This record gives sequence, structure tokens and C-alpha cells, in this order.
Amino acid sequence: MQWHGKAAIGLVAAIAGLATTPTQAQVRRFLTPPDQVVAIRAGRMFDSRSGNMLTNQVVLIRGDRITDVGPAAQIPAGATVIDLSGATVMPGMIDAHVHVNTGGASLAMRAITALANAQTDLAAGFTTVLDMDSRGSFYTVELRDAINSGLVQGPRMQVVGQSLNPRATNYYNDSQSVHFYEGYTETKNINGPVLARAAVREAKLHGVDYIKIYTTQDFAGTTHMWKPDATLVNSPSLTLEEVEAIVDEAHRLGVKVACHAYGGEGMDSCIKAGVDAPNHLLMLDDAGVKILLEKKLPFVPTVDDLVALEPADLKDTGGRNSRLRLLEQAFRKAVAAGIPIVFGSGATSVAIPHGKQADQFVYYAKWGLTAAQALQTAYLPAARMLNYDWENHIGSIEKGKFADIIAVSGNPLADITEMERVKFVMKGGTVVRNNLSAPAL
Repeated sequence: MQWHGKAAIGLVAAIAGLATTPTQAQVRRFLTPPDQVVAIRAGRMFDSRSGNMLTNQVVLIRGDRITDVGPAAQIPAGATVIDLSGATVMPGMIDAHVHVNTGGASLAMRAITALANAQTDLAAGFTTVLDMDSRGSFYTVELRDAINSGLVQGPRMQVVGQSLNPRATNYYNDSQSVHFYEGYTETKNINGPVLARAAVREAKLHGVDYIKIYTTQDFAGTTHMWKPDATLVNSPSLTLEEVEAIVDEAHRLGVKVACHAYGGEGMDSCIKAGVDAPNHLLMLDDAGVKILLEKKLPFVPTVDDLVALEPADLKDTGGRNSRLRLLEQAFRKAVAAGIPIVFGSGATSVAIPHGKQADQFVYYAKWGLTAAQALQTAYLPAARMLNYDWENHIGSIEKGKFADIIAVSGNPLADITEMERVKFVMKGGTVVRNNLSAPAL
């Protein structure tokens, strides 16, 4: 079944409830009027660039952009003033690894669920997300575009659409061989560098911002995930030549590449080929650290993803090992080497819920980062990893950037769990929620 051929219709009909083409007013209903002027009084403001906490700041906003910031910024007559003088104001957070699709029997249900998850992330303060695999379709492209047009409300999105995925978590006997063509390979034949390039071109034609590949499998023969000695299977699924072809073709076409890799040859192929977003890297070693530093690559650790897998991992290994334990080791090694950490949760299910991702900051602080450094992972390093030079538009509260602003009651540098209790969210100058202050003229 061709999911992507019906995606636009599914989004408009199922999500927006529209029977006809939406009017311009309907399409733009969630965009900020360009002549709107807002001023935010910030008692404390986190400077994501320096990591410092500033006090008594004023943020001026016209339309969807910040026009001035500082203690001496003059509030123009007629501006709507939002008093957050008792709160900590921060840039909107970026989650660089989510899956807004969490299943559904039909495309309509998948689209509705995806929008609901995206809106949950936005309400929690994640004003930008990178969706890391829509699982067999490209409808997240239309979801992204519907948000951008103002038809529906949601975070800024970059999407990979359908991944290039020969990973597999299981093997299939001959009676189930159809799965090879319709299941885990996501209908992409990427056996060889030339076919790998063709798959990238096809994804590009669907309008994706990123290409996602999986380079480690979870089984070898009858052994799944964990070997008898409690080490990871890490069976590679793509060759270095295939990964290099994918990265080269993607960069030629203006898109970036993300890689799911746990360790071994699969991990080495990703970082040697210079993928833009290396994810997981559970078996990161000194050689891998050296390559990451040489190529100036970041590291997306996805703690929440592995917290959810911890009970099963400990059961399967008799308490000897888990992916979360391996991630801690890799994380500490990367931090010690100065590799940029990018916030990415893996939010995708009931076990890895959307809207709760900020609980990762506690792990970051336990594993070697200061509170300020932990917070910074969700800002400029994440914006820098996204496509299209978004570092120039999001990730900090600075003049000229989008007015993506959140606030919490307390000081997250003193209690980092404050990030789990976001009380104010603004995206592009539009207030999404405000449980701190009523606007005053």
C-alpha cells in the first residue's frame, strides 16, 4: 500500500476535519500576525550561548521574531506585556530524536496520533523536534507542512519520513519472507552503493529534511540483542561503502543523514562516513571518539529510549548488562573528550512518552555535565545539527531569531527538574500556554 500517496488527504480530512480545500484564513490561523507587538519581562533568563543566568531582562517581539533583548530594552506603546518577572525564561527546547507516529490501523489514525504527540511535545516546551522515522510512510512531511502553513498547531519539525532500514529486530522464516519486501526494509532496496543513492533520491523527492539509516541489527542467527556473555549482538546491516554513498548523495541533494547505531562495524561505518547525527553509539570507544572529534560530529544519546528498555535488558542478561549502562559509559567518554551532546529522547510510545522528555536532564547532570551544560544540549548544539542552518533562527533568545520562548517557575540551575514543569510556552510569538502570568497592557 502506498501510504504517501494519500498522506495530504489524510492529514486535511482526518486532522483538520475539512471537506474542501482550506481557506487562507484557515491555513494561517496558527501563525502570528506580523504587526503583533509583545514584550516579556523576565526575572531570570537563561543565556543558552554562554550558559549564564541573566536577571531583569526584557524581550521584545514583533510578529514571530525577537526584535530586542536586554535590561534596557524599551517597551513600545501599545505592546502586550507578559510579566514573567517571577520566573525563569528560556529558549524553546529542541528534541532531536522523536517519533511522532506511535501506530494506528489506518493512515488517518496514524496522522491524528502524530499530530497529538507533536502538540504534546510543544506544550511541554519542545518548540522544535526532529522526527526520526515515520515507520513506512512520508506523511510526516505533510504534517510538517501543515504546521508551517498554520493549518494546525505544533512544533517546528524536520523529518526523515520513511527511513532506509535493513536493521530488523528479528529474523523471518520462509513463510514470512514478505516482510523482507514490505516490513523492516521499508520497501527500499539499498543493497549496494548505487541502490543506496537511488533510495536517497527517492526520499528527497518526497520532501524530507533528513535521511535516517539503521546500521546495526538486533540478532544474529537465533541470538537476539544479547550474547551469552551479556555483550550486544551488533550485527552490521550496511557496509561502509553503502553508508558513504548515502551520506555523499544526501549532502549533494541538500539533506542531512542520521544514523541508528549501537556499536561494532555498524557504528564505525556511520561515524567514518561522517553522518550528521550519530545516535545511540553505545559501544563508543577511544577510536570512535577520535573520529567524532576529527569530523566535528555531535552525539545524540537518547536516554529515555534506553530507560524504557532497562527492565527487559537486565532480565535478559541476568542483571549483568543493559543498554542504559552502556550509554552512560559512552556518554561520560564523549563528555570527557568534549564531543557536543545533542538532546534527543527517542519519545515514541507509552513506555517512552511524549511530553516527558525533560527528565533526561537529570541523567545528563549525573553523568558529567553541569546543570547549565545539560540545558545547553537542547539548544545551540541541537540547532546546529538540524538542517538549513537553523542555528541562525532558533536555540537562543537573541535579536532576529524566532520568538520560541518557554518559562519555568524556579531556577533550573539550582533544580534541574524544573525543566519537567514548564509553565509557559510561546512559539513564534504565539502563546501556546501560560500558567504563570496573564498578559497586561
